[in-house]
Amino acid sequence: MEADKGRAKKHKPPREEAYFETSSPDETRRLGQSLGQHLRARDVVLLTGDLGSGKTTFCKGVGLGADVEDEITSPTFTLIAEYEGRIPLAHMDLYRIAGDPRKLDEIGWDDYVEGEFAVLVEWPLTALGGLDDVMHVQIERPSLMRFQSRRLHAIAVGTRSTELLKEWVTTWESS
Repeated sequence: MEADKGRAKKHKPPREEAYFETSSPDETRRLGQSLGQHLRARDVVLLTGDLGSGKTTFCKGVGLGADVEDEITSPTFTLIAEYEGRIPLAHMDLYRIAGDPRKLDEIGWDDYVEGEFAVLVEWPLTALGGLDDVMHVQIERPSLMRFQSRRLHAIAVGTRSTELLKEWVTTWESS
């Protein structure tokens, strides 16, 4: 007991989870759009899922919700695509730099996540550490029998991300 007196209690950041299911690419896009309506600068959304799971389809919807006029495409070969909208949006695909966190400095990672952009990151393994306030969205295909349906599991950690998740859920449930 006496030894505990001098220790500071660790503060756990707020954490929220939500589950969504969509039945078509259009519905997955609309789900993304409902998230994009609430994005602000410095929001970071990490997207994971197998190839063809719908990450880019979801991002297209996020762009619509953020009033991006250009069509969002996969930045697999460019690593980063920037879009103008209600807020600047950076869409990253870190697959090609997986396992090499030093590459994050080369692409200006800190400038994006600490600047005026909302950031969407596909294949975020390299960027998982060091983010205190982040939303992670896992997209999966539940079965081959329902090949167009998707399950999404969102986990928000941090004050802003949990607020964002609550706003997103409310908007989606009321649509």
